[in-house]
Amino acid sequence: MVATLLTLETTHGTIRLRLLPTSAPQTVAHIINLVQSKTYNGTSFYRSDFALQFGLHGSSTKHNPYSDLTINETGGLSSANRNLVSNMRGTVAVAHFDVPDNGNSELFINLTDNPHLDTVYGGYCVFARVEGAESFDVVDRVADVVKRAGKVDIHSARMSE
Repeated sequence: MVATLLTLETTHGTIRLRLLPTSAPQTVAHIINLVQSKTYNGTSFYRSDFALQFGLHGSSTKHNPYSDLTINETGGLSSANRNLVSNMRGTVAVAHFDVPDNGNSELFINLTDNPHLDTVYGGYCVFARVEGAESFDVVDRVADVVKRAGKVDIHSARMSE
């Protein structure tokens, strides 16, 4: 069985994210590679507004071992291979610059419903959902701390079934 549960251990609790391989198979494979190479261990959540963002942004010691994603599986929610999962509260998407096919290691958890992110700049590909009420509580707690203190550390990220 393919591992589809991504667990983030933070200084404020555990966040479990259920991957959506049928909605975004290439993106999920990319994220699994990043997690298995320990890319997110020792990083932090550093942005909290409409989304809670984490990744290698601003890291002077860690670099992404993989190249950018070559396809944005949302297709702006209008193509034949479109991602049918919208950017709603609790979904997780790949961040990118204004060019849609350059997502890499930056990820964000939607803190509110953000359906405009399905199409703006080519769309932001949803590849996971927050799993369970306890994880939502931790997401909200982490978001609050990031707003007040600037960051929350991620000790480890791991995959399981």
